[in-house]
Amino acid sequence: MPVLTTNDGHTLDSYEVHPDGAVASVVIIQEIFGVNPHIRSVVDRYAEAGYRAIAPAVFDRVERNVELNYDADGKAKGRGIVGDMSLEDTMLDVAAAVDHVSDTGPVAVVGFCYGGSIAWLASSELPIAAAVGYYGGMVNQFKDRTPNAAVMLHFGALDDMIPLDGIGEVAEMYPDMPIHIYDDAGHGFSCDARGSYHPESATLAQQRTFEFLRVNGVG
Repeated sequence: MPVLTTNDGHTLDSYEVHPDGAVASVVIIQEIFGVNPHIRSVVDRYAEAGYRAIAPAVFDRVERNVELNYDADGKAKGRGIVGDMSLEDTMLDVAAAVDHVSDTGPVAVVGFCYGGSIAWLASSELPIAAAVGYYGGMVNQFKDRTPNAAVMLHFGALDDMIPLDGIGEVAEMYPDMPIHIYDDAGHGFSCDARGSYHPESATLAQQRTFEFLRVNGVG
């Protein structure tokens, strides 16, 4: 798998699938559980849809080869690693992944949980065509970062970590931005390895994401 090099000289691992005929790329940003089997399966899914897809191992700045389970221990360790990271460094890592795949065509960033927040930041900081964030808890915190790329956001109405009021504030600031709230879904609803997985919402969100990327010239 490719080793990426950032502008500050850091090297990080990645998981990439580059199908023949790909004309656009998707950078997948992990949850707090690392580039684990689920995130690799998401990369595989986008590759099956014809995208060059890559997941940079953004935890490598703190600890390499992190693959955590979706349990209390995994959450605690993942949150600890995030606490030892800086958003600025993470954006350098994501920028390296975007640059790595940019020769294939337009690039989108799609992120989940922690990665959903990173996708939102990428929309205003990186040369990408589109960004899709799933249940990014820091989107409201950084709602003043005006996107330069097309953005779609997904949230679960039952997510006890992301207040609906905060989502409403983002929607009010960006009335033309597609922000989808899934009534029967909680945090992590798109991850089939989590107890919060909600297949109906996950399927609909994926359909919406693929169509959004297509409409915005990614794929």
